[in-house]
Amino acid sequence: MAGLTASMEALLQALKKLPGVGPRTAERYVFYLLSQPTSISKELSDAILRVKQTIGFCKICFNLADGEICALCQNPHRDKSILCVVEDHRSIRAMEKTGGYKGVYHVLLGALSPLDGIGPKDLRIQELKGRVKAGGVREIILATDSDLEGETTALYLTREIKGLALDPPVRVTRLAFGIPMGSSIEYADQVTLNRALEGRRSL
Repeated sequence: MAGLTASMEALLQALKKLPGVGPRTAERYVFYLLSQPTSISKELSDAILRVKQTIGFCKICFNLADGEICALCQNPHRDKSILCVVEDHRSIRAMEKTGGYKGVYHVLLGALSPLDGIGPKDLRIQELKGRVKAGGVREIILATDSDLEGETTALYLTREIKGLALDPPVRVTRLAFGIPMGSSIEYADQVTLNRALEGRRSL
C-alpha cells in the first residue's frame, strides 16, 4: 500500500487476517500502534504469545484452561450433577453470560458432520460417556446448536447415553424454545438462552 514502509505493510497484512478487520481498520490499527509507546506494543505481543503458549484444554471438560483443570471445574459452588454439553468454548461464554446456569460443562470440540468427515471419534464423546458412567450426574443438557449438525449430534448423544443403561437413569434434556432453527448458541441473547434453559425438554 502506498505510503507505508515494508514493516508497516507486513503488520497491516497480519492484522487483516483477524476476523472483521478490513484494510481500513488494519491501517488505523497500524497508525495507532505507531503513535503509542513501545510498551503498549510489547504488552500486546506478550499477551498474544502468552495465550498461545499457556492455554490448553481442561482434562475434565475440555474447556479452555491455563492449567490442567479449568476454573469452572474447580469451582466448588458449581452443581457437578448437571452437565451441559456444548459444541465449542464460545457457547460456554454465551451460557455463562445468562447467569442462570450453575452446573458444569462438557465441550465436544465440534459437531457430527458426515459430509465434512467428522464422526463420533473426532469429538469428545467417549470422554463424555466416561464422565457419566463414573456416576454423580443426574441430568445432561444437550446445548448443541439447532442447525442440522447440532440436531444430529444431540440425537446421537441421546441414543448413546440412554444405551449406557445407568441405574438410576440420567435425565437427558435439550434446550427448548427461544432458539430458532439454524442458529448458533453463541449468538443468542441472554434472555433467549435463559428461556431455553428453563423450557428444556426431556429426550
